[in-house]
Amino acid sequence: MKLVILGGGGFRVPQVHRALVAAGWVDDLVLHDVDAARLASIRAVLPDGPQITATTDLDEALRGADFVFSAIRVGGLAGRAADEGIAHAHGVLGQETVGAGGIAYGLRTVPTAREIARRVARLAPGAWVVNFTNPAGLVTEAMAEHLGPRVIGICDSPVGLCRRVAHALGVDGVTFDYAGLNHLGWLQGVRRGNDDLLPALLADPEALLSFEEGRLFGVEFLQALGVIPNEYLHYYYDTRDAMGDDRGAFLLHQQERFYRGEVDWETTRLEREATYMKQERDTLDGGGYEHVALEVMRAIATGEATTSILNVRNGSTLSFLDERAVVEVPCTVDATGAHPLPVSPLPDHAAGLVTSVKAVDRLVLEGTRAAALKAFALHPLVDSVTTARDLLDAYVRRHPELAHLG
Repeated sequence: MKLVILGGGGFRVPQVHRALVAAGWVDDLVLHDVDAARLASIRAVLPDGPQITATTDLDEALRGADFVFSAIRVGGLAGRAADEGIAHAHGVLGQETVGAGGIAYGLRTVPTAREIARRVARLAPGAWVVNFTNPAGLVTEAMAEHLGPRVIGICDSPVGLCRRVAHALGVDGVTFDYAGLNHLGWLQGVRRGNDDLLPALLADPEALLSFEEGRLFGVEFLQALGVIPNEYLHYYYDTRDAMGDDRGAFLLHQQERFYRGEVDWETTRLEREATYMKQERDTLDGGGYEHVALEVMRAIATGEATTSILNVRNGSTLSFLDERAVVEVPCTVDATGAHPLPVSPLPDHAAGLVTSVKAVDRLVLEGTRAAALKAFALHPLVDSVTTARDLLDAYVRRHPELAHLG
C-alpha cells in the first residue's frame, strides 16, 4: 500500500511515521515537500520502517497512491506568525484557524489545496485523501470540489474532548452526539443505550473540573449552556482573555532551531508539548491526529467499520446548511468512505454561529478581493469594516500568495 504525505518536511511527520510503523501495513511511504532542506531534516530522523521515498516532485509523489495525507502549510510557520501578528496589531484575535488569522491562512491555502486535489484526481483517481491541513473544514470543502467524498478532513480536538468526557464519567462503550464545524463544535449528548449521561456530568461540578474543557469554560457557564463546547470555542466565548494565546512566533523560533540542527527532534517535541494548553492530551487520549487518520485509513482499506468525528460533506445532517457544506460530525467509516450519522439539532446560539462562520468560509472559497473583504468584515471576531479593510491590505502586503487580492 502506497501512502503519500504532502508536507513531508513538517515537524510532526515523525509522529505519523511512528504510528505507521506500529500499524505495520504501509509498505511504501512517500514524503513530499516543496522545501528540500526541511524534507532532508525530517527524513534523517525517521527510523527503519516502511520503504521511504522523499521527493519535491508532486506528480512523482502522487502517481499510484492509495492514500494521501495532506498536511501542507502554505507560507510556513513564518506565515502563521505573520497572520497572528498582523491581527494583534489591528486589535483583533489572530489564531491560525479562528478569526482574522484563519481567514488569511485560508485565502492563501485554498488555491494550493485545489491544485493538489486536481492533481490527485488526475494521477491517482482511486486514492483517498485524508486532510490534516488547516483550516481543516474549509480546506476539505475546497478539495471536495474535485474529489467529492474521497477527501475526508480530520482533527483530534473533538475526539480528545469525547475521550476526556468519557474518562470524567468513568464509562466506555458510549456514543457521542457532537456537531458543528471544525474548531466550532459542541458535544450535546453521551449515549449509553437510551440513556444520555451528559446531564449527570453537567450537574457534577467536581467531574466537570476534572478535565480541560470544564476548567477552560467553568462550571456555571457549561451548566447554563447545557452542552460542552470544543476547546476552540474559547476564542469566541472568551475573546478578550484569548488574545494572547497565539503561538506562531514561538513555534517558528522553536522549530527553526531543529531545522538548523541545533537541537534534536525529540527535545523539540517535548518542549512544544510542555507549553501547549492541552498538556493532558497524550495521557488521556492515547495519541493525536495521526491515530485518527490511521483509523480512517484502516477502515477504508480493510472494510472493518469504525466510528469517528470527521469533516465530511453535510448531506442532510445539519438541516440549516446545504448538502455540500463540510461539517464536523460523527461518521461511520468503511470501505466506501465516511458517512455522517444523525445528530441532534444544534441550539439556536450554536446554529447561528455555525451559519455565520460557514458564510465566511464560502467567501474565502470565492477568492476575490470583494469576497475577501466581506469575509473579514462579516466574521464574528472582526469588529468593523475599517478594521477588515486594513487587515486585508496588511495581509496582501505581507503574503505574496495574496497579491491577486491587492
